[in-house]
Amino acid sequence: MIKQMLLKDRILTDKERKNLAILEVIRKNGPISRTDISKITELNIVTVSNYVSHYIKTGLVVEGELDESTGGRKPILVELNPKAGYIVGVGLNMLNMVGVLVDLEINVITEIKRERLPENSEATVLQMVDLAVDMIEKSEVDKTKIVGAGVGIPGIIDERGRTIRWPQSLGEKDVSVCLSIKDTFEKRLNVPTFVENDANAAVLGEKWLGLDRDVKHLVYMFSGVGVGIIINGEIYRGATGAAGELGISSLKASREEILGMAKDLGRWEMDLGMTARAQELVEKGNASVLKDLAGGNPKKITFKELVKAIKVKDSLALRVVEEGGLALGKKIAFLVNLLNPEIVVLGGGVEDCGAPLLDAIKTSVKEWAVEEAASHVKIIPSAFGENAVALGVVGIVAREVFAQA
Repeated sequence: MIKQMLLKDRILTDKERKNLAILEVIRKNGPISRTDISKITELNIVTVSNYVSHYIKTGLVVEGELDESTGGRKPILVELNPKAGYIVGVGLNMLNMVGVLVDLEINVITEIKRERLPENSEATVLQMVDLAVDMIEKSEVDKTKIVGAGVGIPGIIDERGRTIRWPQSLGEKDVSVCLSIKDTFEKRLNVPTFVENDANAAVLGEKWLGLDRDVKHLVYMFSGVGVGIIINGEIYRGATGAAGELGISSLKASREEILGMAKDLGRWEMDLGMTARAQELVEKGNASVLKDLAGGNPKKITFKELVKAIKVKDSLALRVVEEGGLALGKKIAFLVNLLNPEIVVLGGGVEDCGAPLLDAIKTSVKEWAVEEAASHVKIIPSAFGENAVALGVVGIVAREVFAQA
């Protein structure tokens, strides 16, 4: 169905804009009459009827029940045909990778989650491809109807999805990892593939699939290091596509550590440094359930153990999370002052820390952000949790399917 996966932020033709507008309304509101589509899109009824007739002929839309009528002929309602196509999405998170196979209404048909293995970047990409292949094989959908795939991954990604670059400066040049992500997926899956930065994918997913569509100014904070930004309803990438990389290398981070993180497709202090802080405190002899959860070895404390400790209200874990939340709140306050968003969504994994983290963030934002911006912004956890990146990229692909309908 997709002729090709076109470049980011291209200018849509008039036909593509109308396709996208009409099909988004049908997806969100169907079953719906042609008259109501016309009212919502502000396109005339003749145009809507012509476009809908085309969608019916191609099998993308189906006619269904009759609508209630105040008199005269009852209008026929139309809705998307969810089985007209399927989309694969794979997102790389802090601790795992998530794959989803959805229909055109973004109903999840199959979902697979796998723990990230400590491999290099090339091996990680192959793990993601293998996950996608396994997911397709396990599903019962018509494989010939898989119309596209989306991949969400950390870093600054070139338009063709072939080069990832990390923002950490290492003196003479930045860290770059050249990977044929798009080519690798397209060769194995034999479908057009779109590659997107994780935070951008997540914010687009929240905007298109989760939040009120009227939200025009939105920030998605991806674990404190990556930021997805929507301004006036549009994704903001900056002059060269590098906007949103808020993670600045800690002074504690050595060249070797940063290189290791980049090689593994990771981010420095993606957990806000909370795991390292917990390890440090436990090693110094501070009492905590974390030591038992890690088998008596503080060095084996991971973010997973930290979340478990928070749930049992361990005082040391709560202290660590509060410190992390206050620090992250300063970053968010900076963004609130700079961008004045309506909503800040917290995701990427750190939201698993729950209310203790969110409360500390809100306290910090209230202290550091200007009152006019802070008093109106809502700070909320992601609606999709660890599925946010995977669902975000399938949303991007679905919009391309609709535009090219």
